[in-house]
Amino acid sequence: MPYPSAPDHSGPGPSAPDQSEPGPELRAELVQAALVAIGVAVSGVLLGLVWLWLAPRVPLVWIGDKIYPKDAEGEQAMGADAVFALWALAFGAVSAAVVFWFFRRGGIALVVGLAIGGVLASVIAWRLGVWLGPESSIEAHARAVGRGMSFDSPLKLGAKGALLAWSLAAMAVHLGLTALFGPRDEEPAELGPQGPK
Repeated sequence: MPYPSAPDHSGPGPSAPDQSEPGPELRAELVQAALVAIGVAVSGVLLGLVWLWLAPRVPLVWIGDKIYPKDAEGEQAMGADAVFALWALAFGAVSAAVVFWFFRRGGIALVVGLAIGGVLASVIAWRLGVWLGPESSIEAHARAVGRGMSFDSPLKLGAKGALLAWSLAAMAVHLGLTALFGPRDEEPAELGPQGPK
């Protein structure tokens, strides 16, 4: 005796939600991260001006057919790198504090926005400082001031690793602030003999 066949459910059923498109929360986080990256990158202009103002100059002098450092034992070149790195660390810490204060939470998207914005800001600051600094062509600058006259060498960043200082400081400070002051998940209630406490 044949058994009755099971109903056919192979037809079109309710469509599953499309998982390929990000949800509204993820889109909001991506927009916030993009705004953070842009805002931080633009503030690199201020770092560039501070670096241009505070970085020590390397004085040069044209003697005979060659150009020599006026102070053979000077450490101004390393001082320019140090000024850039220290101020980039300070700007990174401040930008992380501002972002945390504004959004009041952590999140990988905000951290990525801070990191990308920090690198862009550092590159903008570096190139702006070089552009606004002394003449980039040493020979042309020497001819302009004349033999035996002192002039400043171009502003340059020798330690390119300093370009990461802003991002490293921003990520570290934001992580610390999130751990100390970020929202915490509620702990589950403990079950006792009388039920949940």
